[in-house]
Amino acid sequence: MSPMETGIAGVFALLGAIFLLRLPVGFAMGMVGFAGFWKVVGLDAALGMVGEETWKTLSSYGLTVIPLFILMGQICFYSGVNERMYRAANAWMGHIRGGLAMATILACAGFAAICGSNTATAATMSTVSLPQMNKFNYNRVFSSGVVAAGSTLGVMIPPSVVLIIIGLQTGQSIGVLFWAALFPGLLLVGCFLAVVWLLCVYKPELGGQPAEPASLGERLAALPGAIEMLLLFILVMAGLILGLFTPSEAGAAGAGLALALSLLGGKLGLRDLGRALDDTLRISCMIMVIILGAVIFGRFLTITRMPHEIATAVASWAVPPGVIMFGVFGIYLVGGAIMDALALLLITIPIFFPVADSLGYDPVWFGVWITLVTTMGAITPPVGINTFIVASMDEGITLPQVFRGVMPFLLCFLACAVILLAWPRMALWLPGVLS
Repeated sequence: MSPMETGIAGVFALLGAIFLLRLPVGFAMGMVGFAGFWKVVGLDAALGMVGEETWKTLSSYGLTVIPLFILMGQICFYSGVNERMYRAANAWMGHIRGGLAMATILACAGFAAICGSNTATAATMSTVSLPQMNKFNYNRVFSSGVVAAGSTLGVMIPPSVVLIIIGLQTGQSIGVLFWAALFPGLLLVGCFLAVVWLLCVYKPELGGQPAEPASLGERLAALPGAIEMLLLFILVMAGLILGLFTPSEAGAAGAGLALALSLLGGKLGLRDLGRALDDTLRISCMIMVIILGAVIFGRFLTITRMPHEIATAVASWAVPPGVIMFGVFGIYLVGGAIMDALALLLITIPIFFPVADSLGYDPVWFGVWITLVTTMGAITPPVGINTFIVASMDEGITLPQVFRGVMPFLLCFLACAVILLAWPRMALWLPGVLS
């Protein structure tokens, strides 16, 4: 068997280990990568590679950025930032038809910007917003779809853990990736708001009964709930663009400010702080194992020259690059529907990143584009993890109903992906101006 054939066999073996044997994706990538490396170059070289990559990866200073940003998000979660942001958005928009749903989208976007986790946003916003929308007779299928779709914004709006990992895997600047994702993320938020408005215009029964308008005093009193998020976002992003922070230092500064705001306001007790630290440790360890497995599997693919051969073959095809990228889009669309988005990215980046590079696409743009495409997987049947979370948080809704509710928002993802493919400057203009 040639190295190329071994590489292809390794990809199928990995999929079998994940879907048939139900192995955790990090362990599956590590085991298949080690076995494949052993097959190609021998046991001694494989053992040496695993030892070297384990030490080099887990001792990397760059990876410290991940637990720091996760800690910032967990502190915000346990201090109730999400609830205060929802109250602020609701005070300003809850009185219009569909306003609670729009407030939920905006609160999800705001909380996502400082949390960066789809699942955490889905769980917290389900708890906060679903009871309110049920109270005002919103259609449950519609409201569950709003929460599930809105919670995906955590991946697209910086600071995002997924963008951090893409930057580490591809050698791109994390700060540049953050800025590049900002406009596409805001475009996705705008599309979600437009869909909510259109649905409530043409089917008013979806939007239930508008809440009583809040007074100006009540609206102003609710604003501090949004100011906390703005302070954190400005600190992290301004520090990165002005060169005051490295990405890891930005994560530390964000976590420190989140902790200070929570403790000074009496919003975070010692027990909640302990829970935030515990969750940060568990989530960080899970991500580190996945990254290490991806590095080992990537070394195996490299030794087989599979990514290089695929990129060379694709670049020689007599078709426009956009057609090839639509094919890549289809692969990510199907893959995102059947497996975790982060795992899919780490498996496919070593294969498709060289392909995009050989076609002349900007690596920063490609990182943002595949982030947008794979984010769809969080609400796409049959796996869509966010839909499972939302369905479990409300006994009055079933999983198929949540999937029905997110369908209009999947069209937003498709539209944004096509716009970003046709107009790469949307992602590249801001980093170019700020560089």
